[in-house]
Parts: sequence; C-alpha cells; structure tokens
Amino acid sequence: MSEKPALSVSDLKVHFPVGGGKVVHAVDGISFDIPAGIAFGLVGESGSGKTTAAMACARLNDPTDGTIRLGGKDITHLDGDQMRQARRDIQVVFQDPYASLNPRERAGAIVRRPMDLMGIGTPKEREDRVDELFATVGLRAEQKALFPHQFSGGQRQRIGIARALATRPKLIVCDEPVSALDVAIQAQILNLLGRLKAELGLSYLFISHDLGVVQHLCDQIAVMYLGQIVEIGSRSEIFRRPMHPYTMALISAVPTLDAGMDAGMRLKGDPPSPISPPEGCRFAGRCQFAQDRCRQESPVLSGDPDGHKVACFRARDLEVVALREELTRVPA
Repeated sequence: MSEKPALSVSDLKVHFPVGGGKVVHAVDGISFDIPAGIAFGLVGESGSGKTTAAMACARLNDPTDGTIRLGGKDITHLDGDQMRQARRDIQVVFQDPYASLNPRERAGAIVRRPMDLMGIGTPKEREDRVDELFATVGLRAEQKALFPHQFSGGQRQRIGIARALATRPKLIVCDEPVSALDVAIQAQILNLLGRLKAELGLSYLFISHDLGVVQHLCDQIAVMYLGQIVEIGSRSEIFRRPMHPYTMALISAVPTLDAGMDAGMRLKGDPPSPISPPEGCRFAGRCQFAQDRCRQESPVLSGDPDGHKVACFRARDLEVVALREELTRVPA
C-alpha cells in the first residue's frame, strides 16, 4: 500500500467578505497532493492567492470550503487542543525573518517555544533539542542568549527554521522564506532547506513568486492565477514543457543563461478583481491566444492522472505549441 500524502488538499476555497455583500475569492477551488519527502512549489503573481492557500493549509486561515488532510488526517475543522496536537506535524517558516520573531525573547527561548506550548519532552530534553537545532541550522550554542536584533537577516531566518523543526513536523510551509534576503544569503537558506529535506525526510509547501527560487528547490510545482491552479507538474515538465500561456509568460521572465527563452511572451495589464472574477478562463483578458470559448467557459485542470495537468482549452493547439517550443528552445 502506498504511503499517504504528507498533505492532500481537495477543492479548497477561502473567501473573505468585504462588506456590501461582496466577497474576495482569494482561493477558489484548488486541489493538490504533496507526497511524503517532496518539496511542492506554489507560484504566481502577487494577489494570486498562494499565501492565503498556504496559511489555510496550516490552519492559520479558516477555509470557506473544501478538505485539508495532513498525513491522511482531516484537519479542516479541528480547533482547540485537537488542532494544537495536529500542529506538531505542520509548522511554518514565515517571509519576514524579523517580524516573525518575538523581539523580547532570546533566540533559544524562541526555538523552544513550540515545545513548551505543546508539552513536548522534559525541560532538560527541550534544552538539549534547542542545542541540537542550533547546530543543525548552522548557529552556535552561545547565540541562544542573543535577541533577534543581534542577528543578521539570514541568521534570523535560520532561527525561524530551527523553530519550525522543533516539534519534528512532517510538513513545513515556507511562505516566501528568502524573498526578504540578499541574493547570496538566499542561496545559503535554500541550500539549508534542501539539505534538511534530504536528511530529515521533510515535505515542503513552498510559496514563492520567484520561479528561479522554486526551480532550485522544488520537485513539483503548481501555478496559481487569481485563486485557481492553472497548471501543475514536475519541475522538469513545468520548465521544459510549460503548457499554460500564463506559465509561459512567468518562465519567459526568468533570467537564464542556458535556455533559449526570450521576452516573446509578456504579461500585459493587471489581473481582474478577485471580488468579481470574470466568467470563463480568468486569464483570458491577458492571453494572446484567447478565443470566445475561453471567455465563456471555465477550463478544467486535466491531463495525466499522476502527472502534468493544465487548465487551458488551447494548450495543445499548434499556435501555442509553436510558442512553447520557441520559448524553451535550447541553443546549439
């Protein structure tokens, strides 16, 4: 029998009322599975709903509808002590490595806090675990006594990662964990996350607007646009055979030295309002291939049962295929 996914999300919706009977459709019916030991990237422009989806998966936002299963256990409606116990298995590394740390707590106490709250181990075992975690993320034991402002940005993010590891979770949600860091420090943190994944068998739900970052770490990738997933596949499928015009536009904007991508697929205009999303394909208003059907009917995410899927009526048309081949052409 195959191992249950680390996380399984089915038809997840997160809507926020904004008054006057209006609702923001932040996440509007997404489904995906994260196999154990896999880094799963959720990418898209700002406002696409990726962070809202991730926070709902960690139950830091309440879902409006749908199901969230963590290691096979339905956590969609858990609260109180039940959710507190479930949090041992799912932790979060936040975007801002300073705002996410209590400035009045010393680093060692910050890392120990999840174990204190969940009653994990004896006080001595918790202190030993903190020492172990500091070494794991590349910090020195004596730095436990320092406050967050005494660390660099990259070091603060290492504290955040150590805190996330404290309860020995099965899944870590990484919400843009390197976007606030310098490029050189980004590489160090990504390498650390990759090493921890390999050594500890971790699974990641990795949120980013930067496809270059996602390409470095993630095994599988889902592309979100205006609250919906428009394409999902392995890293090689997404970068070497993108099928949705939106994915092509995102990839063509990634600086690269070894691929023949150019600026031939440019995004124009802004996404529609999530308060009143258009009928049909939500990308149709910005898509150079859109036809009348695209503006009237909503494409369904479909493709290989366990592989590459796309929500686009025209993904396999010659015109779209020709542009895809041009964008992903590798020079001789």
